[in-house]
Amino acid sequence: MQAVVLEEFQEPLTVQDVDRPEPEPDGAVAEVVGCGVCRSDWHCWQGDWDWFGYRPDPPHVLGHEPTGRIVAVGEDVETVEEGQAVAIPFNFACGICDRCRNGRENICDNHVGLGFMNEAPGAFAEEVHIPHADINAVALPDTIDAETAAGCGCRFMTSFHAMAHRGPVHAGDDVVIHGCGGIGLSAVHIANALGGNVIAVDLMDEKLEKAEELGAVATVNASEVDDAAGEVRAITDGGADVSADALGIETTCRNAVNSLRKGGTHVQIGLTTSDEAGMIPLPTDDFVAKEIDFHGSLGLQPSRYSEMLDMIESSKLDPAALVEKTVDIHGVPDELAAMTDFNTLGIPVCTDFSS
Repeated sequence: MQAVVLEEFQEPLTVQDVDRPEPEPDGAVAEVVGCGVCRSDWHCWQGDWDWFGYRPDPPHVLGHEPTGRIVAVGEDVETVEEGQAVAIPFNFACGICDRCRNGRENICDNHVGLGFMNEAPGAFAEEVHIPHADINAVALPDTIDAETAAGCGCRFMTSFHAMAHRGPVHAGDDVVIHGCGGIGLSAVHIANALGGNVIAVDLMDEKLEKAEELGAVATVNASEVDDAAGEVRAITDGGADVSADALGIETTCRNAVNSLRKGGTHVQIGLTTSDEAGMIPLPTDDFVAKEIDFHGSLGLQPSRYSEMLDMIESSKLDPAALVEKTVDIHGVPDELAAMTDFNTLGIPVCTDFSS
């Protein structure tokens, strides 16, 4: 089968023929219907995140935002069946550790990152293996097919967890999103659906215009003001209730924290680059004096996908509104290369894997 293969960090990616996966006893194999092309894939290609355990040994198949249809199941699988349309989380859970047993599968003690770790070759491929399939293959309702769900991969479901659970955003909250890439725009859309008054901050007018289309009530172009956080505080008459850094660099993280009012909550969604290597200085005394909460947010528990899917079924959420374009498998390397200069809008999705 065809797959996008990382042969060497920062060198051009290639489409190659690789072996098709076989299901492990508790696993399943899905034909990939759609797979988002994400900046996290770009980070992996660049060789970032060794401090996070997300640096696979080349050669390695990339891709971590798939939906698909089950084509084979292992002998020990009980609930997943051939032919099912499924969403596939990127953060595979074991289902038996304390974290999983307490509904926090997204931070499973035995977590394996799809496309980011040797144990889980990625989904820029015709087929992908899903370990512990009864936990990690999320059946889609009949009203949402795999093609429609192709936009609700990592960026969308991660933003849902961040806004709905880790904020959490309540009706009437002022919410500021710093960084309007795919994950930031998803957060704008979701926070708006949850009843938040959303302010979007970015450097590019095109992305801010898209944020307004998705429900932002105000925008700030950080390249045109001296103090982006100050602008947000002025717009919100004192600061936002919830802030999010959807990029993962020092500037956006600090600006997001500095955008908050007293008693506010910051949600960190973006992971850092090699420049920060996981470490960003923050105004610690403000956390104390203003009683600000800092929450990390990783993925979405498979057991809570139903909340997101219910909102998609009722048309409160529309992941397709985030899909900028569709490409075939040979277009994936170019889409990732464009992310070096942040030259993508919304969520590109690969939908053709055999051309």
